[in-house]
Parts: sequence; C-alpha cells; structure tokens
Amino acid sequence: MPRSRIMLDVLKGEAHFPPPLWMMRQAGRYLPEYRETRRRAGSFLDLCYDPDLAVEVTLQPIERFGFDASILFSDILVVPHALGRDVRFEEGRGPLLTPISVAEIMALESDVFHVNLEPVYETVRRLRTRLPDETTLIGFCGAPWTVATYMIAGHGTPDQAPARLFAYREPAAFQHLLKVLADHSAAYLIRQIEAGADVVQIFDSWSGVLDDATFDQFCVWPVAEMVRQVRAVHPDVPIIGFPKGAGARYRTYRQKTGVTGLGIDWTVPLAAAKDLQRSGAVQGNLDPLRLVAGGKALSDGVEAILKALGDGPLIFNLGHGITPETPIAHVEAMVKQVRSAAR
Repeated sequence: MPRSRIMLDVLKGEAHFPPPLWMMRQAGRYLPEYRETRRRAGSFLDLCYDPDLAVEVTLQPIERFGFDASILFSDILVVPHALGRDVRFEEGRGPLLTPISVAEIMALESDVFHVNLEPVYETVRRLRTRLPDETTLIGFCGAPWTVATYMIAGHGTPDQAPARLFAYREPAAFQHLLKVLADHSAAYLIRQIEAGADVVQIFDSWSGVLDDATFDQFCVWPVAEMVRQVRAVHPDVPIIGFPKGAGARYRTYRQKTGVTGLGIDWTVPLAAAKDLQRSGAVQGNLDPLRLVAGGKALSDGVEAILKALGDGPLIFNLGHGITPETPIAHVEAMVKQVRSAAR
C-alpha cells in the first residue's frame, strides 16, 4: 500500500505536526541543475512543452529536498498561448504578449486548446509514475484575472493599470474574456486531474490591486465558476486558491469561491491566519526574503509560523515564490527546522 500523502489529509482539515512542506516555484533558477536543464531546453516555453525536460526539472527539488508535494513545472501563460495568443519570454524582461483587442477577445481560438496542451498532460502522467508514492502531485493554472492582466497589457505592470482601465472602459468584452479564461482553465485543471494530479492550485497573483467591487467581479466570480466546473467532474479533489494580496478579503474569498485550501501571502498577520485556519487548511506564509537572508531572520520566521499555526491544518510554504538568489543552504536549513520541530 502507498504511504499516506499527508498534504491530502491536511486539506481534509486534519492537523499534522510537523506540517507537510513544499515551496512555490521550487523548481527554479536558484537550483544549478535547473539552470543547466533550462539551458539545454533553448527557451522557457520549450522547457514547459517538453515532457522529458519538464519532468526532469519538476523532480529536481524533490530529489534534493524531499518535499511533501511536487508541483507541475509549467507557466500560467500556457493557457492564452493554447488559445492562440503569442507568448514569449525574454531574459530580464519576463513574459511578453501582443496586447489583445476587443475584436480579438471575441475571436479567441479554442478548437485546438487541449491539443496544444497535450505535452503538459503527458508531463503530469509521467510525474505520477515517477514520484514517490507519498508525494502529493499538484497541478495548477493562473486565475482568469491574473492571466487577463498579461493578455491586455502585454507584460507585467506594477499595479495592472492597463487591465483595470480596459475593464472599466470595455466591461462587456472584459467579462467575456474572464468567462473564456474561466471555462478553459477549469477544463485544463480537469485534464490535469485525469492525468494524475492529486490537488490543483489556482494562482491569482494580482488580486491585491482590485477594489471591493472589482475583487468580487474579477477575482471571486471567475474562480468560483472554475471551482464549480471542476467539482462537477471531480468532487473530491482539493482545490487551493491563492489570491495574493487579498488582505481582509481572504475570508470572503474562501467562502464565496468554495476553495478547499487557502494560500496566504507573507503580509497576512499570523493571528488573522489562525482565524482563517478555523474554516480549513491554510498554506504559507514565510516571507521569501527571510529565506534569502537566512540565519536568525529565517529561523524566527519559521518558528513563528509553526507556533501560531502548527496546531491546525497547515501546509508550510512561502508567502510567494522562492527567488532566484536564494542560497540552497538556506532552503536546507528551513526544511530541517520544519521537519525537526517539536511541539
């Protein structure tokens, strides 16, 4: 019999101590083996779409650190790419897209959506056979609002003003874009689950720039629709929502979307996180820069989270993705501290 995947137990509301541990962006540039594989791939999208290489980099942090969960190596922008939009990644500039127009929103190509994403599904299938039995496999996608911000601006911006302005000026087109993204992203997650994912996570990296009304319209509603569609097919598969920067709206986000677990960023006070934990599992929320700094800053941060949240359903993680300059020794220290923690 396979050993228990304790992250799944935690997402059912059980408390485990020490808690299960993984890191967002755990397969990334801080690892020399990742940088070598990335060099061999040629381009970032080639790496995402090559099952051999995508499996290789997904397994690298599992082999090195023995995390309790492994997250599919891909990118949130494969969804617009699969819908026929041009997506490219330039060193030092990040993702670049041709900004989408109202007419183009109404003509997004979906007939070959799953055909374009078949390499990702193949990666998930291979990962489930290669991962240790006790390791939870996480599939993911970007939330419609966050993906839409890149499609409209053509790149990341500090406050996503281009997307916010577009939404105010072209409300019907923008709502249509969110609906297209919600429907296709839900179908994408369903296919990942069918390929072997145990859990799926929805990343809404830019939810924190919205006001109350637009938070409900652009962040909550599309994710709630995705959760509804995924649950209609796979009612028992846990779904983690990560509305970064949601602040006081984290509680209503969980209530209104119906996500199983709640990813929380490092700005969420631990007392507030404890309150959120009463409604289900929370995931987070170490400041990634504490991991860069190491030493007392790191150990104090880890200790505070374990002390505040360790008695409830907790998945230990960062409050956002690990940064490329993070020393590997600091990751090792964090893993050791979490795994050796005593009540």
